[in-house]
Amino acid sequence: MIIDVHTHIFPPEIITGKELFFDGEPEFGLLYGPAASKMASAEVLIEAMEENGIDISVAFGFPWRNPETLARHNDYVLEAAARFPGRILAMACLDLFSPACAKEAEKMISAGARGLGELAIYSASGNMDRVMDNFKQIAALCRQKEVSLLVHANEPIGHQYPGKAPYGLDLYHDMAKAAAGATLIFAHWGGGLIFFELLKKQPPAEYANIFYDTAASPYVYRADIYRAAAQAAGAGRILFGSDYPLLSPKRYFAEMDKSGLARQEIDSIRGENAARIFGVK
Repeated sequence: MIIDVHTHIFPPEIITGKELFFDGEPEFGLLYGPAASKMASAEVLIEAMEENGIDISVAFGFPWRNPETLARHNDYVLEAAARFPGRILAMACLDLFSPACAKEAEKMISAGARGLGELAIYSASGNMDRVMDNFKQIAALCRQKEVSLLVHANEPIGHQYPGKAPYGLDLYHDMAKAAAGATLIFAHWGGGLIFFELLKKQPPAEYANIFYDTAASPYVYRADIYRAAAQAAGAGRILFGSDYPLLSPKRYFAEMDKSGLARQEIDSIRGENAARIFGVK
């Protein structure tokens, strides 16, 4: 079984009229303003899954600032999961700067979301104390409801690209501590946080329920990242995520095959680990 834990889908009205949604949404404009940016509907995602042999995709939308747009997009993802049962698992995006963040999280989990994500902060503007307070509240909710969190993380060095947040690893480390006991998935290899699991005095319990997805890996890292990450945290805590439609799953599979990992390790990454997290039989 192959499970992609990191895909984005958009309602058709946003795909065809994205310029109508730029006002008041600088992060959306940054990521999706360029003509080359890609967006996919639920139907297009299913077609890509068939083409690439993906059995299940975990899907989410975008962390809109406008609460109405955020709610509509989350509803669309839930509707997609209902239209394609067993193929799409819905996660709910949130605005971590919003005072209504925890309330929206509880609403979406009650409506059937399998977790909260992709939780992303793409710019340095905003009240970070509120972000952490909101994160602690929703992490506690996820512990209680036994659902997952998926957090955007990016490496603090290297080349620049749209959506690369200006934060160091301290933020993600603080989130890991705040979410202790809940299942926390850090996207994009945790921005490199995965390698700090090798620190001698890092308390193992703080990272015990942390997983790392591979989203955008071919864009940022060499194929050696798979072997290095498996040595740091174990292949059992790595999840295949494509960041579709940004990149094709086939690019990830090719890199896994030349990474030097054993076939069983690759099978764990491509789906077995995610099946345990999301209760897929």
